[in-house]
Amino acid sequence: MPPRPTTEGGTAWGGRGRDGGGGARGGGRPQSIGRGARTTSEGVQPSGLTAHITTVGVRRPGYGTAGRNIKVKTNTCVVQVPRKMIYHYDDIVSEKTLPPRFTMQLVKELQQKEEFLPKGSYDGKKNLFMPHVIDFGGADMREYDVVVNGSSQPGGRPPPVFKIRIKKVAEINPEVLQRFISGKQSQDESVQTALTALNVVIRMLPMQNYPFNSRSFFIKTDFKNVGHGFQLRRGYFQSLRPSPGHLLLNIDLSTGMFYKPGPLIGVALEIVSNARNPDPNLLSTDRGLPDRIFKDLERFLKNVRVSVQPATARSPPKVHTISSLTREGAQGITFNTRDGTPTTVASYFHNLSGRALRAVLPFERCTILDGQLARKQIPPDVTRHMVDFSKKSPAERLASIKDGFGVLGHTESEYVRNFGLDVNEDTFPMVTDARQLPAPKLKYGEGSKPIFAEPRNGAWDMQNIHSFIPIYPLHRRNKKMIKPQRFNKWVMIIFESLNRFGQKTAESVANDFVNGCKNFGIVVGDEDPIIRHGAGQATTLVLRAAGKECLEKHKVVPDLLLVILPDGGSDIWHAVKYFGDVEQGVVTQCLMATKCNRASGQYWANVSLKVNLKLGGINAVPDDANSTIISDSINPTIIMGADVMHPAPGSDAPSYSALVGSVDSRAIKYIAKTKVQTSRQEIIADLRTMAMEIILDYQHYQQEVEKTSGKPKRLLFFRDGVSEGQFKEVMQQEVCADLKISPKITFIIVGKRHHYRFFPLNPQNKLEADPKGNCLAGTVVDKGITHPLEFDFYLLSHGGLLGTSRPAHYSDNGFKADSIQSICNLLCYMYGHADIVCSRARNHYDPNADGFSESSSIATSDALQSFKPLHVRQSRKMYFMVSL
Repeated sequence: MPPRPTTEGGTAWGGRGRDGGGGARGGGRPQSIGRGARTTSEGVQPSGLTAHITTVGVRRPGYGTAGRNIKVKTNTCVVQVPRKMIYHYDDIVSEKTLPPRFTMQLVKELQQKEEFLPKGSYDGKKNLFMPHVIDFGGADMREYDVVVNGSSQPGGRPPPVFKIRIKKVAEINPEVLQRFISGKQSQDESVQTALTALNVVIRMLPMQNYPFNSRSFFIKTDFKNVGHGFQLRRGYFQSLRPSPGHLLLNIDLSTGMFYKPGPLIGVALEIVSNARNPDPNLLSTDRGLPDRIFKDLERFLKNVRVSVQPATARSPPKVHTISSLTREGAQGITFNTRDGTPTTVASYFHNLSGRALRAVLPFERCTILDGQLARKQIPPDVTRHMVDFSKKSPAERLASIKDGFGVLGHTESEYVRNFGLDVNEDTFPMVTDARQLPAPKLKYGEGSKPIFAEPRNGAWDMQNIHSFIPIYPLHRRNKKMIKPQRFNKWVMIIFESLNRFGQKTAESVANDFVNGCKNFGIVVGDEDPIIRHGAGQATTLVLRAAGKECLEKHKVVPDLLLVILPDGGSDIWHAVKYFGDVEQGVVTQCLMATKCNRASGQYWANVSLKVNLKLGGINAVPDDANSTIISDSINPTIIMGADVMHPAPGSDAPSYSALVGSVDSRAIKYIAKTKVQTSRQEIIADLRTMAMEIILDYQHYQQEVEKTSGKPKRLLFFRDGVSEGQFKEVMQQEVCADLKISPKITFIIVGKRHHYRFFPLNPQNKLEADPKGNCLAGTVVDKGITHPLEFDFYLLSHGGLLGTSRPAHYSDNGFKADSIQSICNLLCYMYGHADIVCSRARNHYDPNADGFSESSSIATSDALQSFKPLHVRQSRKMYFMVSL
């Protein structure tokens, strides 16, 4: 089963990511994080902004004043904008598409010529920026023949010659960037191109020395092998960012997932057997390698670059890129030698090397080359390792970032010097103004003592345990839910083995679950559930049998399935959610066997909160004083949140879009809509239908439950990461017009993929830092590091469980600063996450269908046909709450 190689030149090095560069020509404009909707709004302008300056998003309507004034450190330093002109050239390689790492080598070789001195900076694609005009002898372009040193060929053949055509396309004056950050220049193509050019300049040196991905560079001395054929490496991110009055260099840590370098046969065995069995015969299809494992291995190895040791010791190794695997072993593949003699691959290598192959060709002669980023879906086990590897306390993170200056090499870079770019490392970390917003109070149900409570460190405190998800201090505090629900008959299904989770353990866990629900007002109709063990059995068959047993015993189907999962039971979880959410329309709650056995009362409080929401209940609501804008009865408000989730790099699986929307007057109850759409399409394909359905559900709930007219006066739409160009037209001209409503619409972009981090000035001061050393939840920054012209801010809404907290980046249209910052801070404590709904979209496929597995991808053409809608009984419930 040898891999089938292709010749050198596949996409194996570096490459560009979502936030990658590229100029105005060739690579397109870099993405702007936190860009607002394409409209304008009126309001008081911050000082220094002249009226004639236009913005892409919404002008800043002033700065916020609410909360306690503080100062925080940020992972940035000041950069002086150069005054020298920059000359932009297109670099066109007249060959097929080459990896960026190889084109970097070509341009590096090219710049040894006299007319290129002092050297320019290249983005690895098409854009070459020079600190001077290249002398083409009066022409505006020239074609060069370039030979890369060390590329000699076996047999005395000459090295290949690559033709590169250089053409001048533009002159860039960095002064436009200086005017832009000073508030005297609108953001236009010239500003963006100047910023792109300077980003290429600071990246040029590390791109030549380290594996890179987008704007991050990874070192090989700080790594962790995590199984599944992967290796994690520490890296450094850097990006020049405009801010009011300054150009800033944002530097942060990053983590890259690489193919584990070394002998290919060892890595393949690690994938097939998770390194438990080193026998190379496991790779033989003749000896029972399952077809699913074969496909997983082929998917993993596709496009991996390997060095192949020839049969004769005198020949140098060759580099190939794997395109596919064959099912035949070395003994089964025949070919003719140069003299026409037929032979097998195994015999050929045995005759030349004098020893037999233990496995198949060329696994044991292949070595995976070092420094290859793996653009694959991250396995769940690796995700856990990545979280552990990436986490650093704020102090540790800041110290590691400082070490990164040596890797990035700004002071040593001839490219930085050639362009007159001055990176002031002494200003790192920069201190900026911030404010500490108060946390919202929470109101509980009748009979609670006390009826109000305040979160601490960004979480509702339960016995000093914190979470990113709102957790309420119910345990042993006499707290009752606002609207507790009832379930009558229920079933416990256990997929953990009997020796680890026996009948007595099951009965004890069932009793703890019942008590946890009853403590907070949930009515449990049957305290003696049916308990069924199903370890090692087909998940769907076990679930159906449990439901049938309940029907035969009680004459009704169960209201709830409580499912106990073993470690590594993700496939079981998928089957359970498909069965409950799509096939049967029954509430399911999954628990990990290792967590629920002998769990604390606060654990069961958490479980009861999620169960109540899934059943349609309401746990708690914000105090009226903290939600005056959202709960304003004169201006009924609906909250929507949208997200699109894309497949892993290299996969042909579809993308999923999700839209969640509130239906009650306090934005506590949410419903969700999920659709499948064309792979990697960022725009929501069926926004009109999804928004229409949510508004109709909102109207139904308002009219039937809250007895109002059901006509919203305000609509707040939160979108993850990108501006939705279709949004205004779809919502105003189609959805709202058809429904005969005219709410004032505010579009808010939430960016989570930025690299700004905040650090308290004094981590030991409880008024500045939480116990983990992070800035306190509620920290908001709208000065110093924000956009020079547009309305945006950063909000740290929750306390950090692990590592350093990441603030969310918001940009808005329509509200004043204090109002929208208060709304965002409040909503961060409420449920309703579109990204969670997106992540559950895979549950809409039948797990028993052919080709479905946790690691497999579903082709878009098949996915559009086989995507199943949510069951009607789940469509108006918060089914998407996470498991525990």
